[in-house]
Amino acid sequence: MEQALYVYNTLTRQKEVFKPLHAPHVGMYVCGPTVYGDAHLGHARPAITFDIVFRFLKHMGYKVRYVRNITDVGHLEHDADEGEDKIAKKARLEELEPMEVAQYYTNRFHDAMTALGCLPPSIEPHATGHIIEQIQLVKEILAGGFAYESNGSIYFDVEAYDKKYHYGILSGRSLENTKDASRELAGVGEKKNQADFALWKAAQPEHIMRWPSPWSDGFPGWHCECTAMGRKYLGSHFDIHGGGMDLIFPHHECEIAQAVASQGDQMVKYWIHNNMITINGQKMGKSLGNFITLPQFFSGDHSQLTQAYSPMTIRFFILQAHYRSTIDFSNEALQAAEKGLERLMDAWQTLGQLTSSHDEHPTIGMTAIKELQQKCYDAMCDDFNTPIVISNLFEASRIINSLADKKETISAETLEELRHTFSLWTFDLLGLRAAKATGGSNAAREEAFGKVVDMLLEQRMKAKQNKDWATSDHIRDNLAALGFEVKDTKDGFSWKLNK
Repeated sequence: MEQALYVYNTLTRQKEVFKPLHAPHVGMYVCGPTVYGDAHLGHARPAITFDIVFRFLKHMGYKVRYVRNITDVGHLEHDADEGEDKIAKKARLEELEPMEVAQYYTNRFHDAMTALGCLPPSIEPHATGHIIEQIQLVKEILAGGFAYESNGSIYFDVEAYDKKYHYGILSGRSLENTKDASRELAGVGEKKNQADFALWKAAQPEHIMRWPSPWSDGFPGWHCECTAMGRKYLGSHFDIHGGGMDLIFPHHECEIAQAVASQGDQMVKYWIHNNMITINGQKMGKSLGNFITLPQFFSGDHSQLTQAYSPMTIRFFILQAHYRSTIDFSNEALQAAEKGLERLMDAWQTLGQLTSSHDEHPTIGMTAIKELQQKCYDAMCDDFNTPIVISNLFEASRIINSLADKKETISAETLEELRHTFSLWTFDLLGLRAAKATGGSNAAREEAFGKVVDMLLEQRMKAKQNKDWATSDHIRDNLAALGFEVKDTKDGFSWKLNK
């Protein structure tokens, strides 16, 4: 469809019309996980946010190359240039090879993303698979005079860069502010300036993750990987770079500096950042120790959880808020999301059982459904406003329930359009699904299961017609005991399975 899409660009701090550099092709790079532990709710948010962006851009006809990296080396404990590599530390504690740790948690991350309904990225490069590209990037920055060697490590010279360019354009920080923020960091003795950051770190003798370079046996700095891999797979200029708001500084600010220092200009046109998930107003994160992992959410096995929550409840919970707003975790909020999702899924099930009327002038016309569609498009084209889309789907649910209760009428053509609209936005674009429908074979079982229930209720109808109340009550009571809620309607019956 021909409609302008507006996205909020962190770089310019305003909404801008989305105009890809090489339409219809779109390049999108999103920072992925550091794989030394299970993904938590804070990891789910960017994954779901950019899954929505990916889905909607493809729906609008763009050919999207979505790159999301796996950080399996170089991310030190304190997100700066001191401490131990997070994966190497986990490997030492677990008495494993670092790549065993990385592979185990990469597999777990993929399982969680699949459960959450996130489409896999087009390319998923690993930092350890791109050491050559990162060394080349460091060479280019050195050649430009924006880096220096110190004891076999290479550091980015922020002061030299700031004299020619401006360091801090994404975060709004000045070099002086950055220096002040860095004063508390230890281990800066090798640096000229406390704000400088590592491009290459010389490995200590006990450091198992090391590669040869022109400067030392060592490993790349955390910020190098995204610049090097983004450029390799999306080119020296691409459309979207995404991630959590906590990455704006230092990670994404350093990425911009590396790109400009190596090629003269920055690579990214639109910087898009999702906001944080908080617990009692504090950012959820592994470094703070206040996180709940996704497997814990799915099992309910955590002291702060009062129950287990399905992956789709988690997805719906995240989509209920605009991606640039904070979400505060609570069991009450998740339980409300669970009920909201159930309401949509009940409406979908009811929609499948609806029949059209033969009225000459049905009360629900095609215009009403087209307007509903347009409201959904307007919301998504206004910086991916999923809460407004959801509110429109609740309006569709109200229409569906009114039709089921015979308070409204609809033609066959309009009913088909309503089904298409509800399915498109709920399943294809928001990526929601009925909790039990996890694959083709399960979907077939679900269909067969529904037909069996329908057959039983048809037998109950016949029993009622024959005034065989005992059989009728027996079927109803047994279904109720199994969790089925049965309603008698003018046209026969409707049912749903309660939890």
